[in-house]
Amino acid sequence: MNRVVHPIEEESYRRLRARLDTSHLPPLTRAVVERVVHSAADLAYAGDLVMDEGELTKAHAALHGGAPVVVDVEMVGAGITRRETVCRLGDAVAGPGLTRSAHAVRLAHEQVGPGALWVIGNAPTALEELLTLDADPALVIGLPVGFVGAVESKAALRESGLPAVSNVSEKGGSAVAAAALNALLYHPVPHSEESS
Repeated sequence: MNRVVHPIEEESYRRLRARLDTSHLPPLTRAVVERVVHSAADLAYAGDLVMDEGELTKAHAALHGGAPVVVDVEMVGAGITRRETVCRLGDAVAGPGLTRSAHAVRLAHEQVGPGALWVIGNAPTALEELLTLDADPALVIGLPVGFVGAVESKAALRESGLPAVSNVSEKGGSAVAAAALNALLYHPVPHSEESS
């Protein structure tokens, strides 16, 4: 992907790196941390995010191999500007014990099947529902925001053993979730991935 980086973004990253040393991080982890920190102008994300480089490497290959990207809300999808996303919230309905967000996850799972990248930045109930399904995801970016259910849903994601990007605190949101996916999308593809 040829992406022209605007001078303002270049300067923003220069200032970020002057205030936060990310040089010790492996490449994809560094890309995700920096893009999330940049999207929120919040250096504290560097100590709040949880991810594994090996899982990111596999997810990066899946993403660049054409795996579907599912988002919980259109705002997350709007932040992912260089890739089509699936969002079924508009088709979902709430029911007894089921939020619209949870129903949307069910609908999306029926549509995309296994191997997708799931990007959840808004609804803890969407993340909770995903964990009940046999989704076999390439990656779950679980960064829902809020004081009710967000911390618990992200802890459950980490405990699930699924490949994931999450954070420990209540912080999160559409912008940071999209940023984490964009970090993988914008990161160069090694030649061995291109030829496979």
